[in-house]
Amino acid sequence: MGFRKKSKSPPVLSHEFVIQNHADMVSCVAMIVLLGLMFEMTAKFAIMFITVQYNVTETLDTEDKPEPVSYYTYGPKDMATVFFYLLIAIILHALIQEYILDKINRRLHLSKTKHSKFNESGQLATFYSFSFIWGCSILTNEEFVTNPTFLWEGYPHIHMAFQVKFFYICQIAYWFHALPELYFQKVRKEDIPRQLYYICLYIFHITGAYVLNLHRLGLVLLVPHYLVELLFHASRLFYFSDENKQKGFTLWALLFVITRLLTLTVSVLTFGFGLSRTDNQGFSLAEGNFNVLTVRVTCLSAICLTQAWMMWKFINFQLKKWREQSQIQASKKKAVSPKSRPSKKDSRGETFLKNLYVSGSRQGLKPEGRKTERKHHCGI
Repeated sequence: MGFRKKSKSPPVLSHEFVIQNHADMVSCVAMIVLLGLMFEMTAKFAIMFITVQYNVTETLDTEDKPEPVSYYTYGPKDMATVFFYLLIAIILHALIQEYILDKINRRLHLSKTKHSKFNESGQLATFYSFSFIWGCSILTNEEFVTNPTFLWEGYPHIHMAFQVKFFYICQIAYWFHALPELYFQKVRKEDIPRQLYYICLYIFHITGAYVLNLHRLGLVLLVPHYLVELLFHASRLFYFSDENKQKGFTLWALLFVITRLLTLTVSVLTFGFGLSRTDNQGFSLAEGNFNVLTVRVTCLSAICLTQAWMMWKFINFQLKKWREQSQIQASKKKAVSPKSRPSKKDSRGETFLKNLYVSGSRQGLKPEGRKTERKHHCGI
C-alpha cells in the first residue's frame, strides 16, 4: 500500500514492492500526464487525458437573444480520459485506506475475514455515498419526476450535459480501477470470484448505457441502486463495530426488494412501451441510434437476468441468516433448560458407594478389593 513507511524494504519490482508502493508509482504516472500540459508539443495529447472530449455547441433560441449551450458526445478519445481518472481512483483508494480505514481497523482488532470485508465496505460506502449525491444533483435538473417519458422521448440522446458525461467517465473509471485493486489489496482467493462478478456487471451495464445513448435510463436506475448498496455497506460497517447493531439490515432488505421491482418496472416501460413506439426506429452508428428490436430485447434481457441473479443471491443470503439464527436460538434453549435431577434412591445409593470407596481407600484396599467390597455390601 502506498504512503506507508516500512521498516524493511522488499526487493525492487517484486510483488510485495509493487503492492506497497503502487499508489506512489501511479501518482508518478499521473504527474507525468499533468506535466505534459506545460509544453506546447505535448499539451494537445495531455489535455486529451484530463479534460472531457467531444464538445458540441448549440444555439438555443430564447425570448431575448440566442444563447450558446455546450453539449458533449462520446468517442474513442474517452478511453484516454477513463485511463487518467482510473489512476486518480487508485490514488484516492490508497488515501482512504491508509488514513481512514487502517486507523479504524487498528482500534477494532478485527479478524482477517472481517478485516477484508471491513475494507471492502469502507471503500464502497464512500463511493456509493459520493455517487448517490452526485446522481441526485443531476436528476434534479431533469424532468423524470414530473414526466417519465423523457427516458425515451427524443431518442437517440446523443447530446449530454457536462455533468452527465463526467459522471459516466468517473463511474467507468472507478469500476475499471477495482480490477487491479484485487491484486493491490491482496484480496483472498475465495473472495475474488464474488467481487469479480459485481465489478464486471457494473462495467457491462454502465458502459452499455453510455455507448447505447441510454444515459438517462442508466442514471435513473443507478441512483436508487446506489442508495440500497450504501445502506448495506454502512450497516455492515456498524455491525463490525458492534454486532448488536443489525437494524440497518432489515431496512436494507426492504429497500432491496423495492428497488429490484422498480428497476424491472422502469426497464420494461422504457424498452417495451417507450422506445418501441417512438418514430425514430432503426440502427445507425453514425447517428447513435440503436432503437431496433434486437437491441431492445438484449438490453431488457440483460437487466432482467441481472435482477433475477441479485434476487437469487439475496434469498440465499436471507435463508442462510435465518438458519444461523434458528440454530443459535435452539442452542440457547438447550442451555437454559434445567438438567434432569437424580431420584432420592439413586442419590442415597451414590452416597453409600462414595462413603464405602473412601473407607476402603483408608484401609489400603486395591481396586479389585474395593470392587469386591462394594459387591458384598450391595448384596446385603
